[in-house]
Parts: sequence; structure tokens; C-alpha cells
Amino acid sequence: MDRRPSRRAVMTGTAAVAAVGMTGCLQNPDPSRGGGGGGTEKYTEGDVPGPGTVSVLGAFGGQEEEAFMASLASFEEETGVTVQYTPDQDFTTTIQQRVNSGDAPDVALFPQPGGLFDLAAKGYVTAIDSFLDYDALDSTLIPGFLDSARYQGRVYGAPMRLACKSLIWYPKKAYEKGGYSEKPATMQELYDIADEIKAGGIAPWSDAWNADQATGWVGTDWIEEFMLRVHGPEVYDDWIYHRIPFNSPEVVEVFDILGELLKTDGNVLGGPTTILNTPFSEAPLPLFEDPARAMFVRQGNFVTGFLPEDILANMDEELGVFAMPPWEGGFEGQPILGGGDLAALFTLNDDTVALMKFLTAPEFGAEWAQAGGWLSPHKTFDPAHYADETTRRVAEIASSAEVFRYDGSDVMPNAVGGGSFWSGMIDWLNDSKTAQQVCDEIEAGWPQ
Repeated sequence: MDRRPSRRAVMTGTAAVAAVGMTGCLQNPDPSRGGGGGGTEKYTEGDVPGPGTVSVLGAFGGQEEEAFMASLASFEEETGVTVQYTPDQDFTTTIQQRVNSGDAPDVALFPQPGGLFDLAAKGYVTAIDSFLDYDALDSTLIPGFLDSARYQGRVYGAPMRLACKSLIWYPKKAYEKGGYSEKPATMQELYDIADEIKAGGIAPWSDAWNADQATGWVGTDWIEEFMLRVHGPEVYDDWIYHRIPFNSPEVVEVFDILGELLKTDGNVLGGPTTILNTPFSEAPLPLFEDPARAMFVRQGNFVTGFLPEDILANMDEELGVFAMPPWEGGFEGQPILGGGDLAALFTLNDDTVALMKFLTAPEFGAEWAQAGGWLSPHKTFDPAHYADETTRRVAEIASSAEVFRYDGSDVMPNAVGGGSFWSGMIDWLNDSKTAQQVCDEIEAGWPQ
């Protein structure tokens, strides 16, 4: 049986690499706190008539671009406004260059918030409370999502797509044959199930981090997942925004907790050496061998793009998924780690505001959902629009979460989140450095 990743991985893999990657009720931001672009006055329709076209820059192309444009067809027909979308795989660099040279798009779709914060700090981006109904938007989103684009008290990007990372995938047929529980309430219960699997001669986990120059990003996700569960969203926020140092005891503790999972003999197929040397896209493949060589993969919703063709063709029957559970004694609710595309406004007029309202509406994306490869960040989105039961299950997991938090390495300065954190995970996993040493070095290199 051919176990190579499916051709669909060509499309979804780009999104996967891009993904590398406040508790309670949010309050409407106080414009007087300032910071970044946008005025403090509300924009009203008619203040600045639009020219009839809106330029949009994003990171996705191919089939995703086609699905995006299909989702915009009704907007263009109803408003008469033409959307000119430009995809750019080097979005992070291109958006900075274009804005700095005075050639900003009207709207940009940021795959990570870090670059958005940089441009908001320079005054280029309009805060969303100037032209959107903040409270209405917040009421339909997964709790905590708006904080992913908060800079000095105001929010500068509104989510139009969700990536859900806190997912445990398993091979349904082999798993059901083993009689293992599909609803562990805590990570500790999941560990008990893993021990049952290991006692049967199968590795509980399959994991893979190799991504060439980006090797290590999968490991940062593991640390972020445990930080969110063990210490909760408030400490998580303090950590990713550097209000506490990277080498705080809480962070070192999480490294040690993760080490018990990944470094204990027999827990992960092949152990640390295999993890570091195997392409991350191949992590799910051992689950579907005959017989299965592992039972669990922790990875985002994009992992389905790497499934073998025969499994992908019968995904609902072959693939199971549940949320990575809470940590007993940690944050009591169900947290979800993820990412998504944040729509940000550079040009303020009637046409651009109309498009922003359309992109961030709870109904947006039905056509994209039917085409596949898209999740709504709105908990009120109709799940009937999704093309398969597996995606509906993932959407249910995300929409029922008590709190959402953005991938921390995407928020940290790039020198850390896309540099020392990645390389530090490699040094830690291969035991060339201790958790304390890695955390100390990352803290020492945090940009001032």
C-alpha cells in the first residue's frame, strides 16, 4: 500500500509551514490607550467613498485562492466592488516592503500576528473598533481569538480563517479494535491509555519535527500546548509577550513534563532520533500501516493533507480525532492552541470597510468550507457547510473551547519564535542541552 503523502499535501503543506507557524469576557478597547494606526473616531458609511476596487494581499494561492475568490463572488455581485487578490508565499517580507515603500494593499491577510503588530506600531493599520462592531464580532468568535491581534489595548486584525492545532489524531479501525477510550478527560487519562497501548507492543505516539531550516517548530507547539494547559492562558500570555522571562520556572517545568512524554523509552516510535530525522509531514503515516505501528499524532487540522490517498478517500471511516485534553491540576477549561488569517485594514473608505465587514461576518466562507481546507473562527458558523464529518468534528472542538490562544512562537519576535526557540528544541530533544540551559540561552538572546 502506498504510504506517501497525498497530492493534496502540496496545497495544505504551505498552510502548515505558515502555521510554523484573556480569560473571561473581553472588554471593548479604550481608544485613548492608543498605540498604532487608526483614529479614535468611528467610521461612518459615506465618509470616504470607495473607488470600486479593493486590493488584497495574502499568503495563500492555488486551490485556496480559488476557494477564497468563490467566497467573494456574492460580495462583488451585491456591492459592485471588484476585489483584486494577490497571493505571495513570502508574505511576511513582502507586506513590510510594500508598506514601507508607500505601496500598501488596501487589506492584508496576515497568517501570523507578529508582522501586524510591527505595522500597527508604526501607525499604518486602522484599529478594527473604528469601523467594525467590536462587541458583535467578539460575541460570535471563539473566546480569546480577538486578543491574537491586540496591540497596546486595541485590536488591529479581525480573524477570517482558523487553524486548530490542539488535536489528537488516531486510526479509527485499529484504535477501536484495541478498545481504547476515545474521550480522555485529562492528559493524565490520555497517558493511561498510552500505557495500555504500549503494553500491547505498539508505540503510543508518532511524532516528527524535520522541516529543513524550520526543524523544531513542531516542538515549540508541544511546549505551547503544555504551557496553556498546565499554567493557563494568563501565564501563557505573560510568557509569549515576555512579561515573564523565557527561563521562568513555569517554562522549565513544562519542558520537563514534555520530556517525560517524548523521551521515555517506547512512548514515541523510534524515539528522539527518529523524531528529529523524519519529515513532519510523515508523522501520521505509521498510524495507517498494517498493522499500525503507532496510535496517536498531535498536530493541527492541516495534517489531513498528508494522509495516504486511500485513507483520505474514506477519511470519516478511517480517521478519528479528539481535543488534546486539559491538564489535571492546571487550567480547568478546554483550551485550544491555533492560528489563522487576520484581516487588517490599511486604506479606510466605504469599499474597504464593506469588504472587512464581509470577511469577518459569521456567515463568511461557506463556499470555502465546502471546497475543504478552511475552518471558520466563528462558533456560530453553520457546520453543515463543511464537506465531511471529520472537519465538522474539528470545528466542534474549536467552537466549544473555553479559550483560544494563538501559536506563541508566531507572536514572539522572529529571532526567538522562528530562531532560537526552534533550535533550542532540537538541542533539548537530542540531550545536548538541558531544559534550563535552553531556556537560559533563549532568554539571553531575546531582542531588546
